[in-house]
Amino acid sequence: MIPVIALVGRPNVGKSTLFNQLTRSRDALVANLPGLTRDRKYGKGRIGERPFIAIDTGGISGEEDGIDSHMAQQSQAAIDEADVVFLLVDARAGLTPADEMLVRRLRVASKPFLLVVNKVDGINEDIALVDFYGLGVENLYAIAASHGRGVKALVEEALTSFPLPTAEAEQARDSSVRVAVIGRPNVGKSTLINRMLGEERLVVFDHPGTTRDSIYIEFERDGIAYTLIDTAGIRRRKNVSQTVEKFSIVKTLKAIDDAHVVVLLMDAHEGVVDQDLHLLGQTIEAGRGLVVALNKWDGLESHDKNRIRSELERRLQFIDYADIHFISALHGTGVGHLYKSVNAAHESATRKLSTNHLTRVLEGAVLDHPPPMLNGRRIKLRYAHAGGQNPPLIVIHGSQTGKIPDSYQRYLEKVFRRECKLSGTPVRIEFRTGDNPYADKRNKLTGRQIQRKRQLMQHVKKNKRKK
Repeated sequence: MIPVIALVGRPNVGKSTLFNQLTRSRDALVANLPGLTRDRKYGKGRIGERPFIAIDTGGISGEEDGIDSHMAQQSQAAIDEADVVFLLVDARAGLTPADEMLVRRLRVASKPFLLVVNKVDGINEDIALVDFYGLGVENLYAIAASHGRGVKALVEEALTSFPLPTAEAEQARDSSVRVAVIGRPNVGKSTLINRMLGEERLVVFDHPGTTRDSIYIEFERDGIAYTLIDTAGIRRRKNVSQTVEKFSIVKTLKAIDDAHVVVLLMDAHEGVVDQDLHLLGQTIEAGRGLVVALNKWDGLESHDKNRIRSELERRLQFIDYADIHFISALHGTGVGHLYKSVNAAHESATRKLSTNHLTRVLEGAVLDHPPPMLNGRRIKLRYAHAGGQNPPLIVIHGSQTGKIPDSYQRYLEKVFRRECKLSGTPVRIEFRTGDNPYADKRNKLTGRQIQRKRQLMQHVKKNKRKK
């Protein structure tokens, strides 16, 4: 069993900075802004031979209201899940009533915790710890999370009582299906993930921009391991002003690259807007499997539903391989059907395609519709083989392949997708032309050939003189 460490404390005491140090990543957004973290975020870390899971949480001040109350609930859930809690306090701010409140709460919950005094860099450590001895905590740990000072010793002390992992646990590898849910702000991404999980795992608030970071959530359904990725909503560039929101967009684009399948969530009341098409372009460029879902479908009249369906057929013709679902994340209508499309897209994107089968499909496509002729010569496509997965890459060898028009390439993509039964994923084709071994070589004539050439030239000149 891998131990779980929860990082809790007041806002802006350095929990996300310590999370990045523990996981050796930049997964958590860090800025000099209180309340930046809202959902609980999980990450994997390791000290020597000891692996662990760290949970980053939102700040708790004891005076939460509105969206902050939802953040506090997420922090409390992380405390309940953890095996040990790191209670972070600020050495520069000193002891506060909120710190005392958190110590009392952890003691009532009988949860083992370590008091971690952060931001001791540049100040006298002994003086900084004086106030916190009044809490009656047995051991205090002074660290500087931004520089990594004291972090290794802290984690080693916390994990001493936990057994080392078995060889089987070490052998386990992340083979889950990674599903990223993307969309514009306030279309219901967090609500959809909560519905898919069957619990209030993410903060949901009736205000755009509630989710600021990409949240990775692992779970299992019907024996299949999934990792759901909740992302921040992406607005048009002219509407993005805050620096934090710019970093959130970067995190969303990274989540698309990390995912196997992307679920694009749109608002059925607004239909397809330009920003949705921009997100589609990002997904297609990344080559990820795609599932389209229109949320808030249950609140529409029948004539509005018909209008939106016709709009989808007209504007989304270029992704005819993707399944489209009409759902209600709030009530759960149609949400269960998303798994079937996600599994089909993942299976298609990661399927192994044999060279024999791909070559037969290529021969049939060329027989039905041959490539065009260039300068009186027909483009020849000889054989095909698989070049990669997620997305499926098909490499076709032939002659003059660099001159194949885009229309014929799209034709081949549709043929391969149809014959190989690939759904929910784009197909990429790469053409390769074999080198001509005689391209840079001149033919060396023999003595007899030279003599024959001279005779021919004399004959040509004689004929010209006669004329």
